[in-house]
Amino acid sequence: MAVAPGVDDEMVGEHADALSIAGLYGEVETALSNVFPRGRQLWVRGEVHSVSDQQGRTGHCYLDLIDPETAGERQAPVLRVKCWRTTWGPLRATLQKEGIELQPGMVVVIRGTLDFYRPRAEVGFILAELDVTALLGRLAAQRAALLRTLAAEGLLERNRAQPVPPVPLRVGLVASPGTEGFRDFVGQLSASGFSFRVAVAPATVQGADAPRSIARALTVLARRADEVDLIAVVRGGGSKGDLAAFDAEPVARAVAGSPVPVWTGIGHTGDESVADLVANRSCITPTECGREIVQRVSRWWAEAVVEPAERVAGRAADALAAAEHHNGQGRARLAATARHLVERQAAHLAARVDSVTRCAPRWLDDAHASLAGRATRLGPLALAHVEHGVDRLDGWRRLLAAYDVDRQLERGYTLTIGADGQVLRGIDGLATGDELVTRFADGSVRSAVRSVDSAVPR
Repeated sequence: MAVAPGVDDEMVGEHADALSIAGLYGEVETALSNVFPRGRQLWVRGEVHSVSDQQGRTGHCYLDLIDPETAGERQAPVLRVKCWRTTWGPLRATLQKEGIELQPGMVVVIRGTLDFYRPRAEVGFILAELDVTALLGRLAAQRAALLRTLAAEGLLERNRAQPVPPVPLRVGLVASPGTEGFRDFVGQLSASGFSFRVAVAPATVQGADAPRSIARALTVLARRADEVDLIAVVRGGGSKGDLAAFDAEPVARAVAGSPVPVWTGIGHTGDESVADLVANRSCITPTECGREIVQRVSRWWAEAVVEPAERVAGRAADALAAAEHHNGQGRARLAATARHLVERQAAHLAARVDSVTRCAPRWLDDAHASLAGRATRLGPLALAHVEHGVDRLDGWRRLLAAYDVDRQLERGYTLTIGADGQVLRGIDGLATGDELVTRFADGSVRSAVRSVDSAVPR
């Protein structure tokens, strides 16, 4: 598009008093300086919206604060706060010592000066001091409010009411694997000599994500209630800030609501954490927590195994001693009885020997006389017995001769034999045409059956 010559010069002439951008920012800076002189210190209250700790880089820290009342609004005003490393280093150490970690949602009161950054026309704030005392008071109030809420819901005593098995050998462990606290706890179980089985649910135990991580690990183990007897939550020593996660509501509710007893072993530097207060039992260190579990199993082992075994062994020794004493007495009685019997039998044998010695000649004479008498009677008796036998033999011969077949045939009787060679005693089994043999005293004849008639009664 063509532009008429001289137009730009004319417009410049009409707005000769227009400010440049640098001039505009200069007047803004001057106006701000008039209202907020460079040395003027201001106290500002706001809710932390974001935190950018540049400790590993520049050493500075940058915060975005918003009004707590407008935290949910889309156009909530934001104050960008800068804390230079010379200020942030000591302040960060102080916060850690007090167990505080700046996180979104915290309401803080800070002191500093207003700052206008001309390259971006950005109004910010240079932090010189943070009211730690006020922040601690608010955190303490929040902790107290959380405890009141848990008490009202009956959660402070819920996990403590969970019965702890007398032999908790299946242990669920919420910890950060590889840390000193983890090694100290597991080392106690490993060195005990008992057969512990540890199910580890890894968790981040420090930092902004720690509360959610710990609560999630507890939930995972709680779902395996039939596989674990006890859950241990351990973390080695550290500052209050390092242990702040155990004061968080998600962790407290996860511990209180667990269907499995939860023991804590957190390296404390001061008061008990909320997790300790709602747990079934709290210990001051991971080592102590592991030792307590081992001691519980050891007590059961001593009461249920060692002591009964010792009692049995003692009673067995007493019973053995009594049995040996009784056996000794029995052996003594048996030996005395045996000696008495042997002595009595020896005396009886000696008496019998003496009697035999004295009576032997007389008995021998009587035996000779008896033998001579029997020898005298033996000859006649033997002859009489032989004669009697001969008479009986003759009688049997005569009887057998009377039943001799040939004798019966001589007396006129006949003997008929069938085709099968058997003597016929009747007509049973005979049929017309059967061949018969009839024996006589002087020979035999053969005949054939022409008919079979039953005997006619007379």
